[in-house]
Amino acid sequence: MNSNVPHKVLLPAWIFQQAKDNDEIRRLVLQYMTRYPNYRIVKVSGSFVVCEREQRLL
Repeated sequence: MNSNVPHKVLLPAWIFQQAKDNDEIRRLVLQYMTRYPNYRIVKVSGSFVVCEREQRLL
């Protein structure tokens, strides 16, 4: 069951400073978001990643 409320995760500035192109931004964002295992990326909007949070069933 997914919640319909979007969650925003602020991306650290080093991602944009380190990346040379959009492909590298994508790779770094995916790598960073492994810290949020229950979040599914919807889109990158500015300095934020808009995500849906997956609900775990107990």
